[in-house]
Amino acid sequence: MKIVVLDGYTLNPGDLSWKGLEALGEVKVYDRTPFDEKTIIERAQGAEIVLTNKTPLSKTAIESLKNLRYIGVLATGYNIVDTESAAARGVPVTNIPTYGTFSVAQMAMAHILHFCHHVKEHSDTVMAGDWAAGEDFCYWNFPLIELAGKTMGIIGFGRIGRALGKMADAFGMKVLAHDVYQGNSPDWEGFRFTSIEELLQESDFVSLNCPLTPENTGFINSTSLKTMKKSAFLVNVSRGPLIVAEDLAAALKNGDIAGAGLDVLAAEPPEKDNILYGAPNLTVTPHIAWATLDARSRLMKTAVENVKVFLDGTTRNSVNGV
Repeated sequence: MKIVVLDGYTLNPGDLSWKGLEALGEVKVYDRTPFDEKTIIERAQGAEIVLTNKTPLSKTAIESLKNLRYIGVLATGYNIVDTESAAARGVPVTNIPTYGTFSVAQMAMAHILHFCHHVKEHSDTVMAGDWAAGEDFCYWNFPLIELAGKTMGIIGFGRIGRALGKMADAFGMKVLAHDVYQGNSPDWEGFRFTSIEELLQESDFVSLNCPLTPENTGFINSTSLKTMKKSAFLVNVSRGPLIVAEDLAAALKNGDIAGAGLDVLAAEPPEKDNILYGAPNLTVTPHIAWATLDARSRLMKTAVENVKVFLDGTTRNSVNGV
């Protein structure tokens, strides 16, 4: 059984092991694979099992891999695979749906807490000697925010949204949520489901935790941003294209909202002249909400289990009905 991993470095830069996968077959791991079909096909040729994180598998690639029996996506999102072409060949495509719930929610809260206390910026001034040279016993260079009593608005109330809501409730925040599929309401004081419009109007912090769809692409734009409080903050740990970057940059520059914390951008890696560079009161992290060692360990374990189940004759976490 030949197994090829097209881009293993992001999942395992050296702090995890491929031994679980190696126990299932002959494994070849490429740290990175250029995004061109010729190279992808060459590297995956002869493999029965192909695992990929962000390296695309197009219809042409899938049809060219004659031995291909299984595609495993080393992530939750699977838009990089032509799932219909795989299904037409009877090839299952699986993903890893739940490995990073708490890590991603934690990153959203990290961006929120940054805007509350600006720990790094204040620490930098102390190390530069500002505290030692000061006339008072303390100082602060930014407004300091207490979360208790504030309103958290969560757009997308699935596993991650609910985990974030639980954290917000623990901080004493009121939680508003919007989701197409509401499910049961948690018993947090003051919690309620509401419309996006009302959520944007009332929230002090708005977190995007929804999947990207054709319907919600760019729904955070100049109109929706002007609906928010000028004192409110926006956080996105979901998908970059949910936000119109030009509109967010303008909103930050014009003071339409107080700040934004992003872990995702529309293009990743971003272009060198990204319009968000230099926008005031903006923090951007390089899509690392999912990447804690704990989350990646769960991802690796589930990826191996998905392959093992397939080799045993069934499929688990299939996203294309095969």
